Amino acid sequence: MHDPILTGITQVGLPLTPFTILSPSLGLLLVFRTNASYGRWDEARKFWGLNINHTRDLNRMATAWYGNQSDFDGTEFMGSQSPLKQAVNTAERQYLLGQVSLMTWAFVRSMKRHLSPVDEDEEAFKEEIKSRLTPEQAQNIIDAAHRPNRALYDLSVAIENLPMHFVRKNEINKNLSIFEDTLGGSERLLTSPVPLFYSRHTARFLSSWLLLLPFALWEPFANSWNHIDMLFSTAFTSIMLFGIEELATQLEEPFTILPMQGFCDKIGANCDEIVSWAGEGLEDEAVVAANMKEMAPSR
Repeated sequence: MHDPILTGITQVGLPLTPFTILSPSLGLLLVFRTNASYGRWDEARKFWGLNINHTRDLNRMATAWYGNQSDFDGTEFMGSQSPLKQAVNTAERQYLLGQVSLMTWAFVRSMKRHLSPVDEDEEAFKEEIKSRLTPEQAQNIIDAAHRPNRALYDLSVAIENLPMHFVRKNEINKNLSIFEDTLGGSERLLTSPVPLFYSRHTARFLSSWLLLLPFALWEPFANSWNHIDMLFSTAFTSIMLFGIEELATQLEEPFTILPMQGFCDKIGANCDEIVSWAGEGLEDEAVVAANMKEMAPSR
């Protein structure tokens, strides 16, 4: 035994039984809350993964299919041949494909702004949009009530302006439908948070449990000097359990922790690189015929 530092104080204790009974319930509540929050974060991450994949796909198809709207004999395009290099206006191609790349970036950047707090991203968004787009394009997006929708419309117009058969434009436009789905899914996560009473009940349950825990540990730690071991045990338990609660709190708002700015910068760089490849690998009929003749097996 030991001499207490403070004397003349009535000892107050609680039995461990209620804590033992409630521990599984508290554990399950924390697990369910953490899983629900992680599910929201994982879903948001997958939406942005789809954005990254399909922005690349869109610009790849637009670049490779540019100018394919008719056969060489002038008949309706059947998808079997590409136009001659010299038949393409390279300056016009660079501009039109550049518009597709820019509007692709404008959509994801507008989506990032749409999902972020106003005071966190508004000024940076306006500055970036004005620095990359024409004044009219930038102002149209900034003034729109729903900026991602406006940017998506501008992207549709950029695709429609490409000299390309409508069948291939339809294939490219399928990516825009996916963008609408990722945008709508992200808005659902943003506007449908974890119910407040669920979060509050978990926090109150955990706080009450940890607040009363030292009274239940008083007797088991009676042999330690002035119950010093109880203080360390209670502090360690509180840090671990409150850490789980804080983890769930952070994950339930995924757009505050996902590196969306990095995603936007990555998408912009990838799209610019893809459209810069326009015209590479396209050979005229004479070159193709010569290569085929050279590769033909000798008899």
